[in-house]
Amino acid sequence: MLDRKARKNSAVRTIIGAGTRVIGDVAFSSGLHVDGYIKGDIKTTQHEDAILSISERGSVEGSIETPQLEINGTVKGYIRVTENLELGPKARVIGNVQYNLIAMSLGAEITGKLIYETNIDLN
Repeated sequence: MLDRKARKNSAVRTIIGAGTRVIGDVAFSSGLHVDGYIKGDIKTTQHEDAILSISERGSVEGSIETPQLEINGTVKGYIRVTENLELGPKARVIGNVQYNLIAMSLGAEITGKLIYETNIDLN
């Protein structure tokens, strides 16, 4: 996995719990952790240190745009990460992934294209 020191620190301020289902787009500006289900797009707003984490119980159906992303659950949709993407051993991604830096654990799966880009701008 990525060196924790290399990751910019951003506090998780929002948690989508294991029994929670969100239908609709989600915008966040610091840290978001998903244990539940989101059907909609997730996007970081005005915060270059923001981080999104999706646990092995978490699931997202929709596109994701964020500087930092940790996945150990399931994502169905396009992913765009401007800084660090970290895929845990139970990560399942169905869709194309645009990234700057990526770390994959043994067991992680991506069904789609990996698109490497430097200096991605979310704006």
